[in-house]
Amino acid sequence: MKNQLKKYSQSAFLFLMTMFFSVAAFAQDGGLDIDINVGKKEWYQQPWAWVVGGALFVLILVALLRKKR
Repeated sequence: MKNQLKKYSQSAFLFLMTMFFSVAAFAQDGGLDIDINVGKKEWYQQPWAWVVGGALFVLILVALLRKKR
């Protein structure tokens, strides 16, 4: 009888600890809050800014590397 009671108490303790750890794991989940602002773009995110910047870079690079004879 004592052996059976010990077995049941160990099973109950294991069940309660498993439930406790499960609840603790779920409590840590804060969820995801992702805010993607697609409509507003800064000037450096615009494609025309990269095209103009690249063209200016190429012109400056050509001017610097060109040797006057």
